[in-house]
Amino acid sequence: MEMASLLRLVALSLLLAVATPVRDITDACSSQVKAADFPHLNGSGLHLTLHHPRSPCSPAPLPADLPFSAVLTHDDARIASLAARLAKTPSSRPTALDESSSLALDESSSPALDESLASVPLGPGTSVGVGNYVTRMGLGTPAKSYVMVVDTGSSLTWLQCSPCVVSCHRQAGPVFNPKASSSYASVSCSAPQCSDLTSATLNPAACSRSNVCVYQASYGDSSFSVGYLSKDTVTLGSGSMPNFYYGCGQDNEGLFGRSAGLIGLARNKLSLLYQLAPSLGYSFSYCLPTSSSSSGYLSIGSYNPGQYAYTPMASSSLDDSLYFIKMTGITVAGRPLSVSKSAYSSLPTIIDSGTVITRLPTGVYSALSKAVAAAMKGTPSAPAFSILDTCFQGQASQVRAPAVSMAFAGGAVLKLAARNLLVDVDSATTCLAFAPARSAAIIGNTQQQTFSVVYDVKSNKIGFAAGGCS
Repeated sequence: MEMASLLRLVALSLLLAVATPVRDITDACSSQVKAADFPHLNGSGLHLTLHHPRSPCSPAPLPADLPFSAVLTHDDARIASLAARLAKTPSSRPTALDESSSLALDESSSPALDESLASVPLGPGTSVGVGNYVTRMGLGTPAKSYVMVVDTGSSLTWLQCSPCVVSCHRQAGPVFNPKASSSYASVSCSAPQCSDLTSATLNPAACSRSNVCVYQASYGDSSFSVGYLSKDTVTLGSGSMPNFYYGCGQDNEGLFGRSAGLIGLARNKLSLLYQLAPSLGYSFSYCLPTSSSSSGYLSIGSYNPGQYAYTPMASSSLDDSLYFIKMTGITVAGRPLSVSKSAYSSLPTIIDSGTVITRLPTGVYSALSKAVAAAMKGTPSAPAFSILDTCFQGQASQVRAPAVSMAFAGGAVLKLAARNLLVDVDSATTCLAFAPARSAAIIGNTQQQTFSVVYDVKSNKIGFAAGGCS
């Protein structure tokens, strides 16, 4: 069945239906971030608890029986979407903005959208869900708390909104109800923020017949969210800000775990970072915990600058919202890989919070694979697993892994522990957490785990510091 026809059937069936109730999940592990507990935080700024998507402490954990092959499949979809995004290749899949489904897409009297919006090509976004870390965000007056995916590769923040007249995926906790917030307001089509959606979502904005701005955010694994551009008071940790612009999703389909929505941290005027910047500054930092750790943090605002080693953000004409850096070398057991220095710059390099497996230029990856395999020749090898072709018997915590360091322009170095180098794919196998790149090298979150990483957009640099989650 064609996607557009399927969406019509779904929309029509939901016009007379009540939104599916969602079940709350007890978050037994959540706690407030205290700056004193983390060596790289100071007392100012906003500090949020950050959870690994597969951690039992996550307020919206992925299914315990989700195979790691599924994680890799969606990770590969994210890579493919980033490649399409850099190539500026639109998707041919239509949005949910056809005439029948749009009958439900209005916050008040539900008038239809213009018929000319029956099929709009979607720009390639970034796959979200299984690889992204989650936190909590408060919204509305009075504030209600929602579990949100955190993504440095996305700009627009959005969450599911009742009445979910087209579709809402199952989430942890209740769906946000705009009518219950005294500070909620929809955004008109003539507002400048509506025009800003094109750069924030890589898709054109639409307009309802009641002059409400409609956003459409699409992602590489065929997930998408369509709804109303809105503004309300956002609460993060102990701070709050009125007139925060975000998407109030009425049609949200695909794999988003059990989160309510997404927080965008890319370089764009509609991202959370840029909207908070006038009061907190243009910087944020995080420590991504491992799946066995209780939690890490996301901090927005000032940081302790003397504790980091920095690499400049690299400029790129491919995409001005992503975070590019320059990789300069990799060593294994103290020895540089047998590749030329130019091999590291043969592709642009992105640092990304939602990619699980780091991608390297093919020549660099091949040299790394051979060097690690040689250094671990005493460990029995195992068959390739999905996209991972350098595997060993055992678990990362049990095998003797070589010291591997990744160097970047400006002198910043990531010294990888075994948990950053290898990833356990099942109870008896661990694999090198790297793969060959397509159109861009990507520094994924496995390599970033337990490091404090700061994005200082104002100073145009990214910093690394070891021991961030301790």
